[in-house]
Amino acid sequence: METGQELNYIQINKEAWNRKVESHFESEFYDVESFINGKNSLTSIELPLLAELTGKRVLHLQCHFGMDSISLARLGAEVVAVDFSEEAIQKGMNLAAQENANVRFICCNVLELDQYLEEQFDIVFASYGIIGWLDDLNQWAKIIAHFLKKDGRFIFAEFHPVVWMFSDRFDSVEFSYFKSEPIIENESGTYADRDADLSTQSMSWNHSLEEVFQALMKNGLSINDFKEYDFSPFNCFLNTEEFQPEKFRIAHFQNKIPMVYSLVAVKN
Repeated sequence: METGQELNYIQINKEAWNRKVESHFESEFYDVESFINGKNSLTSIELPLLAELTGKRVLHLQCHFGMDSISLARLGAEVVAVDFSEEAIQKGMNLAAQENANVRFICCNVLELDQYLEEQFDIVFASYGIIGWLDDLNQWAKIIAHFLKKDGRFIFAEFHPVVWMFSDRFDSVEFSYFKSEPIIENESGTYADRDADLSTQSMSWNHSLEEVFQALMKNGLSINDFKEYDFSPFNCFLNTEEFQPEKFRIAHFQNKIPMVYSLVAVKN
């Protein structure tokens, strides 16, 4: 991608996410009130992979306003959390201070994090709806490897690329499974509040499983665990049904498509 276009997509997406923060923070979807009252925001997919966190140093990439970062700290981790949205980082800092959580926030483009941080971590963690905003997964994997200690673990949970092939209502295949040109979308509302008085433009990319695996392996990470799930732990899509508590599927697809995957990769 040309440098000018790269800067353009980062700026477009940063503006969109800055505008979404207040709506997300006030939404029932994020339910910050329950979180403040002690609810852990991490899900049944990533919690078993994280395992014992007491005394561990965790780098949380693309943290939004830090609910998962604070949840990691509540489980005993020392956390550094990163996001490019100034509004999200400010909310996260305020929330962490309110919770007296051991979280330090950095506001920057995650692909340039090595210009802002000189530490290594036991775990790098990232989850849900993040890699679609990145053009260069090789640089993403390079950043992950750079910040992991030897034998450190990258723990990742993400929406399955099959999900992003479909139209919003999951009634047609609209996009390629494989990365191609950026997908430019104009959105009213947001997944956290579809009635929000909010209009944003964004640029994103679909990334196949092969692309993810190859990026990690080429940067010295071995994939030790991989799972696919026929549900989402979040009700963030249209035409869903909750078939078990906090497990959502596209109603007319039932269990026929993968919706989320998780992986654990270890730095060699």
